[in-house]
Amino acid sequence: MTDEPLWRAPTGTFEMSPMGAFAQAASARAGRPLPDFAALQAWSISDRAGFWSLLWDRCGVIGHKGETVLAHDAMPGAVFFPDARLNFAENLLRSTGPGDALVMRAEDVVDRRLSHDALHALVSRLQQALIAAGVGPGDRVAAMLPNMPEAVAAMLAVASIGAVWSSCSPDFGVRGVLDRFGQIEPTVFLATDGYVYAGKRIDVTDKVVEIATALSTATTVVIVPLTGDLARTVDSVPRAVALATWIEPFPARPVAFTRLPFDHPLYILFSSGTTGVPKCIVHSAGGTLLQHLKEHALHVGAGPGDRLFYFTTLGWMMWNWLVSGLAVGATVMLYDGSPFHPGPSVLWDYAQAERFTLFGTSAKYIDTLRKDGYRPIDRHDLSSVRLITSTGSPLAPEGFRYAFDAIARDIPLASISGGTDIVSCFVLGVPGHPVRIGEIQGAGLGMAVEVWDEDGQPIGPGGGKGELVCTRAFPSMPIGFLNDP
Repeated sequence: MTDEPLWRAPTGTFEMSPMGAFAQAASARAGRPLPDFAALQAWSISDRAGFWSLLWDRCGVIGHKGETVLAHDAMPGAVFFPDARLNFAENLLRSTGPGDALVMRAEDVVDRRLSHDALHALVSRLQQALIAAGVGPGDRVAAMLPNMPEAVAAMLAVASIGAVWSSCSPDFGVRGVLDRFGQIEPTVFLATDGYVYAGKRIDVTDKVVEIATALSTATTVVIVPLTGDLARTVDSVPRAVALATWIEPFPARPVAFTRLPFDHPLYILFSSGTTGVPKCIVHSAGGTLLQHLKEHALHVGAGPGDRLFYFTTLGWMMWNWLVSGLAVGATVMLYDGSPFHPGPSVLWDYAQAERFTLFGTSAKYIDTLRKDGYRPIDRHDLSSVRLITSTGSPLAPEGFRYAFDAIARDIPLASISGGTDIVSCFVLGVPGHPVRIGEIQGAGLGMAVEVWDEDGQPIGPGGGKGELVCTRAFPSMPIGFLNDP
């Protein structure tokens, strides 16, 4: 592995980035210069209360912060912002107007967009329908949906009333869905009539019948149409109602936001299930919001006018991460289906046509493109893209080389890593840092990340393989497991 970078940032990149502006504000808070990322990162660990408080202020979090930032500094058991009151959805729905909030493609079958005002209206109607169905703070709502605008709107409606959202994609098997949603006992279950993959329209009616029958706590099953036979699905599924029928009685009005404590539950995500039934990991509204704001606003450098894309489904935490881009005023770009149908150009066609500024994907996708010999750089105008990110597994050295040879030579590539357990990243991109083969640019701000050997001792750079650990508390640590005393 060579020390020569694949890519170097232009001089002054860090200083001119949103993270550089944050570093200037942090310098005033710290009482000393924080001229670069290393200094800012060190301060964010040594004064975590100061860092997370400043982040709240600089990102303009809507809500009441309170006086105390870190009341109890333990792992587990840390308490951040004990007096705060906020609503996750209120912070994501801060933008208004006719501009794009959500854009969706489903292969070559569906092409849709939803303005900020239209998103507000849909969230309002969904919120009223949820309340009429008996959903209140702390209740669970489960969704088996494609990556579509209605999924985002439903999540926001659930969060707006303080209920808890959990989701998966419609390609999950019946047992996989019930192993997850059967544990959380949802009050409402949202499902689709079908989805598109590799040019095929796949009807899921029989699957939804089986799942809805088993989810006896779900007094309402809402069918969200995409490409299947809506009437057949509604007629077949017990307690089912079509989405349009469900929200028909409720005209759009201003969304009412219930402000709740910082650690009020927001999401239930699931472990992989490799050691028994998947574990129900509960994440807080405040912790998720702050962590995602930090990653979008500072590490990605996103804001109003940006168009953020991640290739994901509702079964991966990167979907939860992606939709938080609304909180920085960005447009969220959704895609559902195969990334290789009708050919390997499909996501790059989308990126070019819609002027993506972030292109996020998996290491496996990059490696498949490489093996296929497909070269986006020769076929697409990617001049709008400012950052490419890769996660899901380590990006191999040949993946790094391929990206800078065949995708884009003047766009930084950030290999990032985090997980379901923190619904965010431990390590990710750093504005202004060089890109080197096989290396991740840096730890997330506020994240005391180290690598330890099997004896629990830190390993320095170049010291070999070890376990990635975070040694100090941070806000997006999970609240706990559902129903675990």
